[in-house]
Order: sequence, then structure tokens, then C-alpha cells
Amino acid sequence: MVHLDFKALISPVGIVRMAEFVLTCTCFALVASAGFPNFGRSHWSWCMFCWCFCCFMTLLIHILEFTNLNTKVPISWEDFTTAFAMLATLMMVTASIIYPTFFACSSCARQIAASVVSWLCFVLYAVEVWLVRKRPGEISGFLSTVPGLLKILETFVACIIFTSLDPVEYRTFPGLQWCVAVYSICFVFSLLIILLTIARLLLVFPFFFDVLVTVCNALAAVMYATAIVIWPLYVFKQNPRPVQCNHCAWDDLVVVTFMTFINLLVYITDTAYSVKLVFFSHPEQGE
Repeated sequence: MVHLDFKALISPVGIVRMAEFVLTCTCFALVASAGFPNFGRSHWSWCMFCWCFCCFMTLLIHILEFTNLNTKVPISWEDFTTAFAMLATLMMVTASIIYPTFFACSSCARQIAASVVSWLCFVLYAVEVWLVRKRPGEISGFLSTVPGLLKILETFVACIIFTSLDPVEYRTFPGLQWCVAVYSICFVFSLLIILLTIARLLLVFPFFFDVLVTVCNALAAVMYATAIVIWPLYVFKQNPRPVQCNHCAWDDLVVVTFMTFINLLVYITDTAYSVKLVFFSHPEQGE
């Protein structure tokens, strides 16, 4: 039996989600009507995916909460909605930066409009994160904590790296293939932690899962440390920026390098925080 919850529509979070749905749908429509670009297609596809994915997931969450079907879903709903809001905020800010950088111009009315609306979407999702985290007593899962947020950030940065990778570049040298392996292995690990958390499966492991996560975080930090040395060493050696380079493939190499450095810092922070929680914190029992 479905019980409609009209409070989900008129609550502050519900109103914000309705605005998110309308604006992300508007972004998608504006960019689609502007046509498929002749360059930067991977970046265009990423921006379109961001708007489409966030639009669909926001509507789905809104419908499930309105019909109270979210209580029937066998996952941690608070973790899921918090993780999505944080992920959507990151996706919106990157789409809002990438799209106008590559595709907007002074005479491109629809591209400019889409860029402005995308920034409004980012503000709305940031407001949703703030509203969700401010609700007393409702957020207690792993993904609402600092380590959880870091896991979301790690997977997101890895997605940016994947969208900027060119198979022609990294298939040439074994060192670059190692870097891609680092990005992939660490991405799968972080994504697995998120999925296990949402599915409430962390407690079924017959060992100290927090210790395992700490060890894996440390290994990921070491692996990224090798990638931050190897990647620029191979891709920029005897490969200066072309004179006629207006958002060319060389710029994607810079993006991968920068994002590798960002994820290295995130994994180091995650490792330090995990070590502090596992070995130096003694939470009270029964909380």
C-alpha cells in the first residue's frame, strides 16, 4: 500500500529538489538544442551525463520519498541521499566550469544560458547538502562523515581523470599503463566502499573492516605518489604544448596531471583521518 507524503513536497529539501529537477532538465535541453560540437566531445558528453544523471536521480529520490517507497528499499536511505547530494554538487561544479570553458562564446546564447543555469544547479545541490546535514538525528551513516565525503571525492576525481584520458597516449608506454591501473584500482576500491555502505553490508565482514580500509587507503596514497611522478615524466617529455592549441588534447594531459595530484592529497588526508579514527580514537560504546 502506497502512502503519499505531501510533506516531502513542501519541505525545504523537497522544494530544493523540485528546483534541481527543473533546472538540470533545462540545462540538458539547452545544450541538446545547441547541437553536438565538433571538438571536445568527451567533455561535452561528461557535462551532458552530469545534468542527465542528476536530473533522473533527483526525480527518482523525490518520487520515492513522496510515495514512502524509500522505506521499502533495502539500503541506508540517509547514506544514499547524502552521498548523491554531495556527488551531484561536485558534478555540477565541474560541468559549470568545463562547459563554458570549452563551448561558450560571446554569440552563443544557449551555451551561455546553459552555463548560468548549471551554476544555479550547483548552488541548489550545495544547499541540499547543507539542509540534509542540518536535519537533527537523521544523518548518522558513514557517507555523511569526513571519511565518507573523502571517498565520494576520490571516486569523483577519478571520473574526471577517466574522461580526460586518451588511449593513444597511455598505450604507448608501460609507465603510463601503470598510472591508468592505479587510477582504476583505487577507483574500484573507493566505489566498493560506497556501495557496501549504502547496501549496509559492512558489518557482515568477519574482520576489522576499518583496519582494512586504512591499509588500502595507505596503499592507494603510495600508488598515487608513483603516478604523480611517472605520468608527467612520460607525457610531457619532448612533448611541449602545441602553438595552435585551443583546448587541444595536450590540455587533457594537464588535467590528468592536476587531478592525480588532487587525488594524492585526498588519499593522504583519508589515510591520516582513518589512522586517527582506528588507532587513536576510542568512541563510547552504545552511541
